[in-house]
Amino acid sequence: MLPKSITGKLLVWRLRHIKQREFVLILSVLVGFGSGLAAVILKNTLYYTNYFLTNGFSYHGIYYLYLAFPLIGIILTILFIRFVVKDNISHGVSKVLYAISKNNSQIKPHNTFSSLIACTLTLGFGGSVGPEAPIVLTGSAIGSNLARLFRLDYRTTTLMIGCGAAGAIAGIFEAPIAGAIFVLEILMLDLTVTTLIPLLITTVTASLVSYLLMGNEVLFSFTLNSPFILRHIPFYLLLGVFTGLVSVFFIRGSIGIESIMKKASPVVRIGSAGILLSVLIFAYPSLFGEGYTILKEVINGHGEVIGNSTLFGALKHNDWSFLVIIFGLIILKVVAMALTQGSGGIGGTFAPAIFVGAICGYFFASLLNSVFGLHISYANFALVGMAGVMAGVMHAPLTAIFLIAEITGGYLLLTPLIMVSAIAYLTSHIFESHSIYTRQLAARKELITHDKDKAVLSFMSPRQLIETNFARVDPKATLGQLVKVVATASRNIFPVVDEAGTFYGVVMLDNIRQIMFDQSIYEVTFVKDLMFMPDYSIHPDDSMDTVIQLFQRSDRYNLPVLENGKYLGFISRANVFSQYRVLLKKFSED
Repeated sequence: MLPKSITGKLLVWRLRHIKQREFVLILSVLVGFGSGLAAVILKNTLYYTNYFLTNGFSYHGIYYLYLAFPLIGIILTILFIRFVVKDNISHGVSKVLYAISKNNSQIKPHNTFSSLIACTLTLGFGGSVGPEAPIVLTGSAIGSNLARLFRLDYRTTTLMIGCGAAGAIAGIFEAPIAGAIFVLEILMLDLTVTTLIPLLITTVTASLVSYLLMGNEVLFSFTLNSPFILRHIPFYLLLGVFTGLVSVFFIRGSIGIESIMKKASPVVRIGSAGILLSVLIFAYPSLFGEGYTILKEVINGHGEVIGNSTLFGALKHNDWSFLVIIFGLIILKVVAMALTQGSGGIGGTFAPAIFVGAICGYFFASLLNSVFGLHISYANFALVGMAGVMAGVMHAPLTAIFLIAEITGGYLLLTPLIMVSAIAYLTSHIFESHSIYTRQLAARKELITHDKDKAVLSFMSPRQLIETNFARVDPKATLGQLVKVVATASRNIFPVVDEAGTFYGVVMLDNIRQIMFDQSIYEVTFVKDLMFMPDYSIHPDDSMDTVIQLFQRSDRYNLPVLENGKYLGFISRANVFSQYRVLLKKFSED
């Protein structure tokens, strides 16, 4: 960060000479340059690390170093995080979503580089994950910290985070449209001219940076040779259902394996997961790294490389056993990804989803060709399968459609891409209402959504709305003592609380108005005889959805807030509505 004196002068100069709208466009170019450069750096570090470690390897041999590399990479990653970063940097896209919904769009400065290094150590040594989530976190951190440098408001900072994420995807795939749509679908920014223009400027800038520095050397690209055949539509429809079901397995399998691993001690987790991952990669070298090299071979008509690169390669000469090998790769890729992430490796699910989708499409085409003697294009079904699993896993069908369209250099498969992505998304959504990025955030009530009402409520917390200016009375107090409290109180509700803070009920001013001036009963009437326990109360950790529902059911204007039976205060309808309007204005566009 720049010194405060320089930052202050720069801020003053900017405010005097550059209007807000123009400044946002300038920042979007800077973020695009930064995220595009980060994508190029990551692609190069991964390539040269992988080349150094595996130079001379082929997919036709057995190499015992596969038993060592993944475990070494995970150990190096964990050491780097523990002693250098000293922060949790896993699950990059989820971290960005959390920053937007719960951390005022602030991402720590070290995220501009830490994920790149950690991902290189994990993925370069063969961890079975992808580079996209780390680079998305890096790009988002660049956008967040640039906005923070110029003290921009939450809405603009969030836009810069989106620009960084979009630039990262655009830079790594040279796919500007997919990068912008990724942000609109995954990070859930509103689609307006105010957001769309900066996003497009960023993605184009990042793509140009990547192209100028790397040429056509993107992570994955392919030129279509086979046209879309209309009579194959029923098969594409079935592929959509198949990839949707595989997506459900992908989400549940990966999260379930990681959850199991979290229960183990760090030594057991790293040792067992690392060794198992190494064994899987030794048996299936196709699981080494993100898998784009294998995908290029498969799509270019050399699917037998899947069989060559396993310990069971001799079985590939039999069609049915080869199908079993392919299907096993689908299952084991999810397992290998979860083991890599659960053991402490850094990487994302984007590339594994693409990999699994391509193998699903290839498996499906192989099955149809073997059983029915058809001549279905392996390449087309593999490419469309990618979109299907991406749509189902990430709940982002438009991102899937346009990414595959852009990396293939055309829209010849647009019709099957739309069909398969839509069906896969709908199939997955039946079983999983949230994507792999948002499932755990949603369970913790930490997810911001496209629903403006729910998004605003997600930013509100009952603890922040508690009012404490209610005069307390003791349950043993007399009516005379209560009247003295009423005389100096500013509210018409009186919580009945003992010295230990235990809540017994409330006394309403309206309920004692007829007797409060009858001095003859002051000493014989007690608060405990006048109080009542409200039907509803709020816990400070309740979600705002729950609070709103309680107000609707109770039809009251104030509800007590209790924690373990102890009184904390009240929350009022008026305060909730007032805070809601403030946050709604914060979210709304000019």
